[in-house]
Amino acid sequence: MPTALSGDLAATGRGYRGERDYRLVRELLVASYPITPFGLNWEVRRLDGWFWQHADDDRARRGPCADVRLWTLGDDRLVGAVFSEDGRGDAHLQVHPDHRGLETEMVAWAEANLAAPADGGGLRLDVPALEDDEYRLDLLDRRGYRPVWNEMCRRMPLEPGSPPDRRPVEGYRIRGLRPGDAVDHQRVADVLNAGFGRSSHTAAWFATLTRSPAYRAELHLVAETPDGAFASFVGVTYDPENRRGIVEPVCTDPAHRRRGLAAALLVEGIRRVAALGAVEMILGTGDDPGTNAFYAGLGFTEAHRVLVRRRLFDGPS
Repeated sequence: MPTALSGDLAATGRGYRGERDYRLVRELLVASYPITPFGLNWEVRRLDGWFWQHADDDRARRGPCADVRLWTLGDDRLVGAVFSEDGRGDAHLQVHPDHRGLETEMVAWAEANLAAPADGGGLRLDVPALEDDEYRLDLLDRRGYRPVWNEMCRRMPLEPGSPPDRRPVEGYRIRGLRPGDAVDHQRVADVLNAGFGRSSHTAAWFATLTRSPAYRAELHLVAETPDGAFASFVGVTYDPENRRGIVEPVCTDPAHRRRGLAAALLVEGIRRVAALGAVEMILGTGDDPGTNAFYAGLGFTEAHRVLVRRRLFDGPS
């Protein structure tokens, strides 16, 4: 990790102009993955969700957005970006490893533009950092950030030609989604709402993700009951440039839990991306010991902790 906190005079900050800039960020994530610490930048599935799926028109990323900032070189080559995922006081830095000196400027911009109201008054901003990233942790410590919670990035290698055995579960059919099928989209929304205790997911909301560059219907897997309901859902995205499968989300209806459905879908997802040439699987989790033990038992044994840091500010006068 670099230790200097100097800026990068070669790069220039500018606003976000719309879909072309989303694709520039995506290209940065793909190109930087092999040369950055695992978990430093987002994976492409998370960015695709940020761009394609949004709660309302105010979060659409098709046109210019004031809450996104990019840093480019003279030829408009993107080397850094910062934005909020959910618009509630979080800032996520995407940066080329040769330009990490920009992070001071990136964090300062986020503090001025992305902070949100904090409980008890004032403003807050949350910024994640890998647990062994002394560079960013030092930057955040010096600016007054303090720990609030942890997340995990997990990875497992895939052995060429050795896919895991299938795990059928009696009474359920495992299959991929049907391309463009609105009924499937509604049933995905239903199982997500049931599994996560929400009401916000709709067929139209899920359909937007199917327009993203890496979406493959056959990699979004369901355990289907005899009456056609979805009892469990696991989404897998394939990043062919880096030959990796990305798992998100993993969800089971509470009425169908503890029957091995999520494990069966994950194993089938591993089989399918391995057949496409994937050499690894990755996923992100919270810090719950039981959840992480489940993933470790499936082979996601390489874990990297992400430390979320928060700074509190005085509110506007």
